[in-house]
Amino acid sequence: MPANPPVMQAIIQDGYGTPERVLRPAETAVPSIGAGDVLIRVRATSVNTPDWATVAGAPYIMRPGIGLRRPRRPVRGSDIAGVVQAVGQHVTDLAPGDEVFGETRARVGAFAQYAAAPATQLAGKPAGLAFTDAAASVMSGLTALVAMRDVAQVSAGTRVLINGASGGVGTMAVQIAKALGAEVTGVCSTRNIELVRSLGADHLIDYTKEDFTQSGRRFDVILDNVLNYPPKAVTRVLAPGGTFLPNSLGYTGGLFAGLPRMARAVLMGLGPANVKLVSPAVNRENLAALRRLLESGEVRVVIAQTYPLGQAARAVTHMLGHHPGGKIAITV
Repeated sequence: MPANPPVMQAIIQDGYGTPERVLRPAETAVPSIGAGDVLIRVRATSVNTPDWATVAGAPYIMRPGIGLRRPRRPVRGSDIAGVVQAVGQHVTDLAPGDEVFGETRARVGAFAQYAAAPATQLAGKPAGLAFTDAAASVMSGLTALVAMRDVAQVSAGTRVLINGASGGVGTMAVQIAKALGAEVTGVCSTRNIELVRSLGADHLIDYTKEDFTQSGRRFDVILDNVLNYPPKAVTRVLAPGGTFLPNSLGYTGGLFAGLPRMARAVLMGLGPANVKLVSPAVNRENLAALRRLLESGEVRVVIAQTYPLGQAARAVTHMLGHHPGGKIAITV
């Protein structure tokens, strides 16, 4: 292809609804880049919560911010791994041909052949890692890293419970907590018990057979990626001084069923409960820390299934309906 082709293949969202109805392949313009940006030939991306939330366009209260009838940013996807195609005039530490991973610019999605990103949100791809693994590691890996290392300040001996341990964030959080020396309890379904065990969890709870809020055990940190229990019930199993990290819009009971529980958890944090939200910064420092964990072998990326770009709608549907064990990746 020419150095900067005028058009590219992308998956365009032209309304709100089910993925199969509103996501379609189309030609669109290759994104332009500013002085501090990088143009990337996308090799892989992955599906995250903001993608399916924007596809659904619900709850309606969020539409004034993203577009009333259709999203102002028509291309979904934020995680990215690929090859630098061109750099802005102020970018001196990346060059065409470099393999990178990170996150796209706010209005330029990664479900496309090319994407733009600020150079500060990119780092060299972990050595020896496939593009699919690198892309799938970004949002989930940074969320888990910041949650365990920075927000909860997990260290040797910390008793950590991870609800939704087999999901994208959960699989990364189990491994990162173990790398920090924690004693980890993973909560997942029967079919994912062996997966979570293989990631290093010390204890396992099958939520189809046991309610961890009734177990009688106490934990210093609870990362809740599901919010399928009332926040009051979850905080009752925190040890004195423990930290509750709610991190879900919810699946159980329908899309966004977790929003009221998230709101209640936040309100509880205004009182005696130690409730903290996780908002990971995508920057060179955090990406470098994630890369070190991936290159060392302490953390591996779990991918449930990979789809080609043309089947991006199926990829989003998969995440919505099947509670995948790990991440859903998309190759380009």
